[in-house]
Amino acid sequence: MTDSAVAERYGRTPADFRRRATLAIIAAASVLVVVVAWVVWVGLFSPTATLETRDTGYLTRDDSTVDIRFEVTTEPGTPVSCALQALNDQFGIVGWKVVDLPPGDDRTRAFVENVRVTETAVTGLIYRCWLT
Repeated sequence: MTDSAVAERYGRTPADFRRRATLAIIAAASVLVVVVAWVVWVGLFSPTATLETRDTGYLTRDDSTVDIRFEVTTEPGTPVSCALQALNDQFGIVGWKVVDLPPGDDRTRAFVENVRVTETAVTGLIYRCWLT
């Protein structure tokens, strides 16, 4: 058996190499088109509204309530909802409240929310906020 016969048998001819190279170039070009399309879509068509939150403190009123103070920064006129949590000394959730914050005229707004707890809380935090 000659070298060319062995190469042909195992698909190592110049025609096979060109076919594989062509398929690789087409696959790479397809991936490039998808990545460029995604970057353009995310960069140009994504929503411009941003949301930032900051815990500013808490006050344990008694064994059954805690006041959570926090700030929300977003575009004026954007409604926001937040989930607040109160934790005990072992970081267990002992109070939970979801609040709907109405749209406002200011970019940064401060809030105080009262959360009922099942046992004494040692802290109160924002769990998560989202645009509504």
